Amino acid sequence: MPKSGFMKKLREFLVTGFFIGYIPFFPGLFGTLMGAGIYIIVSEFAYIYYPLTALLLAVAFPLSDYADKHIFTVKNSPHIVIDEMVGFLVAMISFPFVAKWQGPMDATTLSSLKFLVMGIILFRLFDSWKPFPIKRVLNIGGGAGIVLDDILAAVYTNMVLQFLRLFDYRFHF
Repeated sequence: MPKSGFMKKLREFLVTGFFIGYIPFFPGLFGTLMGAGIYIIVSEFAYIYYPLTALLLAVAFPLSDYADKHIFTVKNSPHIVIDEMVGFLVAMISFPFVAKWQGPMDATTLSSLKFLVMGIILFRLFDSWKPFPIKRVLNIGGGAGIVLDDILAAVYTNMVLQFLRLFDYRFHF
């Protein structure tokens, strides 16, 4: 495979979230779940989580722009899910996932699971609903429009989660 063909496939691999963006139904949800998987693995380690989130955010813009122009024939293709992955990581900033995997679940594990589930639901809700000004950001076009709408959905999600955290001691499932 020529070098340019390899680079194009590598970009496609990354922008589609390791090809999960090709799942024929709900690719955005699966991109979010991929982001949630990354979050579960690394969020407890801030020295990894924050630089990784920043790196993914930095590469999401040019990768999405490239994919929008050179890989997919449809603008803002649903196969592009790197924006959902990085958006979810941004949404969960300051909510480390701390879990006790052996023995009975403790309050910290339950709280982590609770915020994980609420984060996924809220992020998908805001990303799908696109309240003001998220819908306007899509008009920017290209990689910036593709990624920024998810970043705004992430900010909305984080704000709601921060508010709910104030009442965490009363907020039980």
